Formats: sequence, C-alpha cells, structure tokens
Amino acid sequence: MYLTRLIYASTISDNISPSAIADILDSANKHNKLNDITGVLFFDQKYFLQCLEGSRFQVNETYNRLLQDNRHSDLVLLEFKDISVRAFPDWTMGFIPESVLSKAIHLKFSPRKNFNPYNLRSDSAYQMLLELKELLPE
Repeated sequence: MYLTRLIYASTISDNISPSAIADILDSANKHNKLNDITGVLFFDQKYFLQCLEGSRFQVNETYNRLLQDNRHSDLVLLEFKDISVRAFPDWTMGFIPESVLSKAIHLKFSPRKNFNPYNLRSDSAYQMLLELKELLPE
C-alpha cells in the first residue's frame, strides 16, 4: 500500500458558526485516527488549506467525503502524490489558526499579502504548511 499526500484548498460556507470549526476538528481527529491518516489544517476565517497523509485508498476516501461536506465549498486539489515519509506523523489533524506569525509566513509563499490558497502552487502550499507546523507545540 502506498503512502500518499493530498493537499487541497477550500472556502468556508457562509452559514457556518464558529463552533463548527471545533466540530470539524473533532470529527477529523476521530476519523483520521481510525484510518491512520495524519495531517494539518490551516484556517484564516475564510479559507482552508489542508494536507492529508496516509494510504492512497484512505486519503482518497477521506477526500471524497470532504467533497460532500457542505461546511465548505470550492474544493481544489493542489497536490496528490506518493511520498516516502510523512511530514506530519504526530498529528491526526494538527490545527493552525491564522495569527500574526502565520501572515508573515504566508507572504513568503504567496503572490499577494492576503491569504488565498487558490493562488498557491502545490509546492508552495506544502512548504508553507511545513513552516506553519513550527508554530505549533508538539
């Protein structure tokens, strides 16, 4: 079974309450733990940028579930590739909220100062998530 990384961007739905983010994280942690998926989610109050790592089958199944989730829209697949090692092995779903530090990191990889993951190349999105990972406690 191949180890795979998937990175996607999406836009939060208009009708989502702030408590929905906690629900998203809770359900993602439970699902990912059961399916040996690791990853990280960056959220800036408008957009999601998420990386999932795991078996090709489980990551693909998870992405197909996400496509049906009405809490976000306009999902765009930025990367889907086989990998030899996980970048986020310690997190079933790490969460990185927007902060002053994340804005500085974002600008490093983006053509514009306002975060919009649809403007990121796949390798830039991945490198940005790696740098944002350093902001979180292990």
